[in-house]
Formats: sequence, C-alpha cells, structure tokens
Amino acid sequence: MKVLVTGGAGFIGSHLTDTLIKEGYEVVIVDNMSTGKREYVNPQASFYHEDLNGNLDAVFEKEKPEIVMHLAANVDLRKSLQEPIHDATTNILGTINVLEACRKHKVRKIIYTSTSARVGEPVRLPVAEDHPINPLSPYGISKHTAEHYVWMYHQLYGLDYLIFCFGNVYGPRDDPKTTRVTGLFTDKMLRGEAPKIFGDGTQTRDFIYVLDLAEFLVFCIPKTPEHKLFHLANGTQVSVNELFNLLKKYTGFNGEAIHVPAIKGEVHDIVFDTSLVQRELGWKPRHTYEQGARETVEWFKSRMN
Repeated sequence: MKVLVTGGAGFIGSHLTDTLIKEGYEVVIVDNMSTGKREYVNPQASFYHEDLNGNLDAVFEKEKPEIVMHLAANVDLRKSLQEPIHDATTNILGTINVLEACRKHKVRKIIYTSTSARVGEPVRLPVAEDHPINPLSPYGISKHTAEHYVWMYHQLYGLDYLIFCFGNVYGPRDDPKTTRVTGLFTDKMLRGEAPKIFGDGTQTRDFIYVLDLAEFLVFCIPKTPEHKLFHLANGTQVSVNELFNLLKKYTGFNGEAIHVPAIKGEVHDIVFDTSLVQRELGWKPRHTYEQGARETVEWFKSRMN
C-alpha cells in the first residue's frame, strides 16, 4: 500500500515515514523544507520538494497514493500571531489543496493531524473530544478550520478520514527553532544558556512522545472507528517549572531559568481525556514524560558530540 506523507522530512513526519517503511508501506514524501531536513528523509521513500499550495496534482497523478497522512503545516503558534495570513494560507488553503488532490485522484483515506491549540482556554479539565472550541490564536483557528474541510470532503465525496488532535509533541529530531518547549529548553541548557519561561512557570501541558505517536498513527491506518476525531496525549499535566527541573537534571545545567511576561494566545493549563481513543483504538503510550525527556536529551547530546 502506498502512503503519501505531507511534511515527511520534518520532526513528526520523518519518524512517521521511518515507521511506515519499517511496517512495509511504500512511502511518498511531500515537503517544502521550511522546517524539514534532508538528512531525515528516509532513502527508501520517494521525495518531492513541493509546497502544500504547489502542484500537488502532478505528484498525486504520478504516485497514485491510497492513503494520505497530512502533517505539513505552520506549527508555530507564536509565528501565527505575527504572521496570521501566512498561517491561514498554509494551514487552511494548503489543506484544501491536499483535499482537492485526494478527491481528483481517488485517495481512499486521509489522516489529518490537528492540535490542542484548537481548544483555547479549557472550561473544564480534562479536555474531552466534545469540549467547546474557542481557539485563542490564528494557529488554533486555522487547524480547526481545516478539520471542517476534511469532514466536508467525507460528506460530499466519500473520502474516509481520521483526525488526531495532539498534545505537546516532543522527542528526537525536534528543531529548537520551532519553539516547542522540550527541544528548545534542552538545546539551550546543553549550550549553557538559560531558557526563558513565559509567565510564572505554573502553566501545564500534556506531552506526547514522538515515537509513540508515529507508531500509533501507522497502527491506525486500517482502522474505521465509530468516532472520527480523537485526542492523543498522555493524559498527564506537567508544569513548565517541573519540565525545567527535570531537564536541568538530565542536561547537567547549573543555572536558573529567566522568567519573562506570559504570551497572549497561549492557554495556562491543558490536559486531555484520552478515554475515547483508548476505548475505540487501543491507545497506550509507552513513554512517560520523564522517560521520553531522558531519551530526548540523549539525542541532543549525540548531535552536539
């Protein structure tokens, strides 16, 4: 079976591609390399340096994928606040272009990856799939808007789909330039630089290890559950202060963090109810945050060495 992965040279997409190939799938990668790295492109995959809003028709016509796993996006919430038009162009119009290619070339199924930023400031914890949606950033709005297009293409054209809303993904190959907190802090602390904590550090996130995520997405390709949208996270709150102290221990950093004002558009606390995905799809993450953070630090150390 042939699977096309958008963003397959990036942090999550490259791990997903490796897992797909390991499981015997034929893989096609589409990536504009804005954050992807050529060294992460699996040599057994076919690679196209193409933008989401580029000529996807030609790629789909040549490769004829049966499954599309759509990961490519602007994933930087803070950048979306600065460049909302770029964010919408990539995440909304880019997704429509992917869906149009799926329709024209009779793709069987799309797996779309969304984000916890779609929720906004939670009115109750943990956050289940039926929680009200009030995103506080252009990023959360654009990713959620694209979900409606995915649903519409299913209703109008019969395109099967799954949507997974991730917690905060972390792990090997994370690029600190994207400001994901675990990779950013690890990189700075190993270089002897003090990381910045926005606010008092009591804010919490629900983390998910990238290898657990990649393995599960591949596992779900043949699944046809009753519900189509699921939350993927560990179901555990970790504060930024806890994260800093844990990474301080693993990196050997001797300094302290620098506290700066909080950023508007970022929620204070979030943790997910993962009972639905556990019940319908058998989600069982293998790594706690402590275990995954240790492996992440070791990967960063190996890169610096």
